[in-house]
Amino acid sequence: MKAWRFLRLLLLLVLAPGAAWAQQASRTEPVVALRDNTPGVHAFTNARIVVAPGRVLERATLVVRNGLIEAVGANVSPPPDARVWDMNGRTLYPGFIDAHADLGIAQAPPQDGRDAGPVHWNPQVRAYFSAAADFRDSEDRRSALRAQGFTTANAVPKFGIFRGRTAVVSLGDGTASERVLRPDVAQSVAFRGSRELGMTYPNSPMGVIALMRQTLLDADWYIRAWDTHRRAPQRVPQPETNIALASLNDVVRGNEPVIFEATSELDVLRARALTEEFPISAWLRGSGEEYRILDVLAGTKTPLILPLNFPEAPKVESPEAALDVELDVLRHWYLAPENPARVAAAGLQFALTTDGLAKTDAFLDNLRTSVARGLARDVALAALTVNPARLLGIEAREGTLERGKLANIVVVDGDLFADGATIRDVWVHGRRYVVNPDAAVDPRGEWRITSSEQPRLNGTLKVGGTLSRLSGSVTINGQTVDVSSVTAATEAGRIQVAFPGSAIGMEGVVQLSASISGDEAYGLSTLPDGTRPTWRGERSSPFVAEARSRDTRVPSLVLPDIRPATAFGRERLPEQPQHVLVRNATIWTQGPQGRLENADMLVTRGKIVRVGQNLEAPRGAVIVDATGKHVTPGLIDAHVHTSTSGTNETGFAIVPEVRMGDVVDHRSIAMYRQLAGGLTLGHVMHGSANPIGGQNVFLKMRWGGLPHQLMLEDAPRTVKFALGENPKRRQGRYPDTRMGTQAIIRDHFMAARDYERAWKRWEETKEGLPPRRDLRMEALVDILNEDLRVQSHGYRQDEFLALVRLAEEFDFSVQALQHGLEAYKIAPELAASNVAAVVWSDWSAFKVEAQDGTPFNAKVLLDAGVLTSLHSDDGTISSRMNWEAGKMLRTGISEEDALSLVTSRTAAVFGLQDRVGSLQPGLDADFVIWNGHPLSQFTRAEQTWIDGTKYFDIETDRQMRAQIERERAQLIQLILERNGDTGSRRVAGGTR
Repeated sequence: MKAWRFLRLLLLLVLAPGAAWAQQASRTEPVVALRDNTPGVHAFTNARIVVAPGRVLERATLVVRNGLIEAVGANVSPPPDARVWDMNGRTLYPGFIDAHADLGIAQAPPQDGRDAGPVHWNPQVRAYFSAAADFRDSEDRRSALRAQGFTTANAVPKFGIFRGRTAVVSLGDGTASERVLRPDVAQSVAFRGSRELGMTYPNSPMGVIALMRQTLLDADWYIRAWDTHRRAPQRVPQPETNIALASLNDVVRGNEPVIFEATSELDVLRARALTEEFPISAWLRGSGEEYRILDVLAGTKTPLILPLNFPEAPKVESPEAALDVELDVLRHWYLAPENPARVAAAGLQFALTTDGLAKTDAFLDNLRTSVARGLARDVALAALTVNPARLLGIEAREGTLERGKLANIVVVDGDLFADGATIRDVWVHGRRYVVNPDAAVDPRGEWRITSSEQPRLNGTLKVGGTLSRLSGSVTINGQTVDVSSVTAATEAGRIQVAFPGSAIGMEGVVQLSASISGDEAYGLSTLPDGTRPTWRGERSSPFVAEARSRDTRVPSLVLPDIRPATAFGRERLPEQPQHVLVRNATIWTQGPQGRLENADMLVTRGKIVRVGQNLEAPRGAVIVDATGKHVTPGLIDAHVHTSTSGTNETGFAIVPEVRMGDVVDHRSIAMYRQLAGGLTLGHVMHGSANPIGGQNVFLKMRWGGLPHQLMLEDAPRTVKFALGENPKRRQGRYPDTRMGTQAIIRDHFMAARDYERAWKRWEETKEGLPPRRDLRMEALVDILNEDLRVQSHGYRQDEFLALVRLAEEFDFSVQALQHGLEAYKIAPELAASNVAAVVWSDWSAFKVEAQDGTPFNAKVLLDAGVLTSLHSDDGTISSRMNWEAGKMLRTGISEEDALSLVTSRTAAVFGLQDRVGSLQPGLDADFVIWNGHPLSQFTRAEQTWIDGTKYFDIETDRQMRAQIERERAQLIQLILERNGDTGSRRVAGGTR
């Protein structure tokens, strides 16, 4: 025996210096004082080892040497120089990898929001920032991640829109040089800017996307410009030096992935749209709402990183509070824990992240909730190990417990995914980090307690719960009471219990304390009368944990998959019939046929084929009996601000590069209400905060579609201008006078002509630097060339005339004046210039520049031959545009002319008269069936059809309302049951 001990000691002395030398040889920093010469050989025996998802070894051994796994298997013997760890009853898992961690980045950018050097002009573009170069994290943050089983993380920069490059780092101790495993993995991009960097431009969702688009174009130009200069440095001037654009070289070439950070399903859709526009390799840090768009994501190869940031239960503790909670909030509370399982069921691989959690320690709880809600355990483990390892390019070293890989190990009591399972240790590169130390004693179980000094203490003490949250009861003389408190210092082997004195016939509280040794306890008590008798306890039965399944705590509800995921959402888009025949209606064609009584309309494949009497129905046609009803073209609103994620980009005065089409929000309930009011097409406009605002978008109210499905195909392009008070009242931004508004518009038009000439010159000669594509200048050139038509907000006649004259100066025309309260004053001039007027029915006098309006505005304009339309500029009024038209009857306008102000004339304003606005052969079958005269305020739209497809039906609406109430009641009851009817805020099976 002595010889064996000597040999083992000799091996330790021989092998350990080799380990120390290997450690020293892998770094450049010299050793100060004594070397760290701790032996690094460990053997984990009798363990259940999950080598990889789906590969499990029972009662096996894993050997670690110098931070690497040396051997793993059922027949492996511990080396003689190893420290042996008995893992009986415990499971070893590969260390988890957080693919999108908030770790190791400075908590605040520079005080002025700007970095030094040749950086980008916009502080939100920090593509040059490197998480590796700036790596400085805290032990508290590493410890919090290790406590959830993580050993490696992808540290992601968190400031700006282009936030910089991520870095894969170890969560062990050591210097940054030792812990950064792979620098510059991916570029992080967010759909929101950081206030810490200054919120000038962009300060809107559409502005953010415009900046993304321009920056990617600039990065491509930057590469080409420098290549051109290097080939001929004496003839071609040097471009600017811009480290942000240089850092995007690999991104625009598709060689470096971009992680788009999404906060909603809309961000996911917008990221996908950008990847279709630019040849970039995209990853998606999801929002937790991916279950809503699985049909979009299914079949794609875009890597997903999913958060487990489940929402808190909505406040429904009173009927009034419950009424304030929208259905989509209730549904998401219930469905969010199912998101990972649904994504997996769609055949998509993903990684998981702690990012988005208010408290990191909620991660494992939420993970177990997702498993209870259908996520397979092997899939969950893969999302924490092999999937992120492969994604981050570290699969050769991490992700499994195989020979040669890093010794990143999670030690768990039992099954990680079971309730109550405890992570004991986390090993990072072969170094142990204690998470939950083993208790010296476990006080749980049933104890028989006695006291020779006070017989009234004789009875039974039951202790249960978890070691961190004990509970219990005391039974004396047949009476059982719950203990008011029970605490244990498990490492010291002490327990303290308090229970009501009524159990022993006294008023007050009884306190017990004792030391535990095995199954025996000895201690003191303090009774309400002040006496302190000793007592002893003997454990009569061990503690048996109550089996608990999370899915039993979250009752299963059958919630249909709907889009949008809110009230009145659809399970699928309505089908377009081959043929539709509307019979026996009063049809307002708003075309040459005028108004027809007892007429029919035939629609085929979404287009109107014929309008007349006694039409024959093709075989299989859908017949709509409209006897006693009126049929009109679908109503059109020429100016509305609904169904988008923003309205104004105020960062710059001139912003025609921003596009409302980039931020369409298909979830807006305003769209359904507009559809129910007979609206089929809306001209959704940028706001009026800019002399030249953004590009507008035409939306057909195809409720249930995604943003791209709502946009009018091959629509004309329009841009918003604004005159008067609105564009000049932005503090700290030029212009701040009406004169300045005209001046800045003129100056930008002149710059656009210069830009156009520069491009033409370069395309002819190819000499010098290639011009940079400037999306703002391109839009201005399109305005001047009438490819982008001007729709200008304003009130006063003098400003309108000034804009018309300015347009004539640059040889283009204004398509329409919007609002136009004083348009009646210049009606002949507008008619002569062929400028349309889009006006309110009777709004005026709500501010000084709007004081001189008249409800006869439209009448005067029509009489002067001006193409005229009504508009709402209001999300509620747009759902009752027939009322706006009806108001015009009191001014002497005929019924058909009044209706034309929201149908045919509106279409003509935009050059769409050959597609929509009237019921004529060849036009889109957009029509409304009314239960009475369409200009009456008592009339309702019973059906609204778009492209020959019924998108609204009043009977279906009634059925949906009943379904909505049933669904709300089910969800509210579930919340109340889970909260114990207290209204406290809890999560659907997890914690936030």
